[in-house]
Amino acid sequence: MRNQFKHNGEQIDLDIIVCVKHVPETAEAELKIDQTGKAIERAGLVFDINEWDDYALEEAVRIKEKLGGTVTAITIGAEDSDNTLRKCLARGADKAIRLTDQKFNNSDSYAIAKILHATIKNLHFDLVLTGMQAGDDGNAAVGPILAELLKIPHVTMVKKIDLSNGRAKANRELEGGLEETLEVKLPALFSVQTGINEPRYVSIMGIRKAMQKEIKTMTLADTGLTENDVGEAGSWTKMENMYVPPVEKQAEFLKGNPEEVAGKLVEILKSRGLV
Repeated sequence: MRNQFKHNGEQIDLDIIVCVKHVPETAEAELKIDQTGKAIERAGLVFDINEWDDYALEEAVRIKEKLGGTVTAITIGAEDSDNTLRKCLARGADKAIRLTDQKFNNSDSYAIAKILHATIKNLHFDLVLTGMQAGDDGNAAVGPILAELLKIPHVTMVKKIDLSNGRAKANRELEGGLEETLEVKLPALFSVQTGINEPRYVSIMGIRKAMQKEIKTMTLADTGLTENDVGEAGSWTKMENMYVPPVEKQAEFLKGNPEEVAGKLVEILKSRGLV
């Protein structure tokens, strides 16, 4: 880790790490459970960068453009995850690292954070940005766990970041439309919420340049971890089975004029002891 400053105290040349995930787009897809009963069938699904990570990447690139420095995108996944890393490079990331090993399969949030930590701890960084959560499994734990392993401050649900004099002010989203402002010393980790910015489109020139850049790949052996640190063996939680929730009740539509509908509704409420 290193911090560099201008003569007036403004921090420059920030080394920023962005952790991204290659996930399926499931909003309009018909999902099916695979034969293992522990995952969805991937065939026919379109994969892209995790929505929250997209905003984290954009924020990292904007900070670099304002203050200088580098942006390194890191992901854990198979070879097809390179598509997401290429997108990161096309959007302004300088370097890309893919951590890939069959032994990483079935890693939970804790094991994933350990894999990322084993890599990031050997890099220079002033900021680590992650998405607030993953769109595929809905987990929001990797960022905070990673920060604890790195022994640096962290802020979640971040909607705004201001950097000055080696410190960062972050606005984080609360319930009810409220926000709070926290100030932490760098280096620090921020889990970014959607809406912090407007991710830019990838230009044709950016795509061409990205195709020429190297994506560094690392395996379990390169991280210094053991098989007991990753996968199910190194996880706190384990997937038992995945299933589509059964439909237990269906909506009942009441027909008739307003008076008839109101009467039927009152009878239903009375029958269930609600009035």
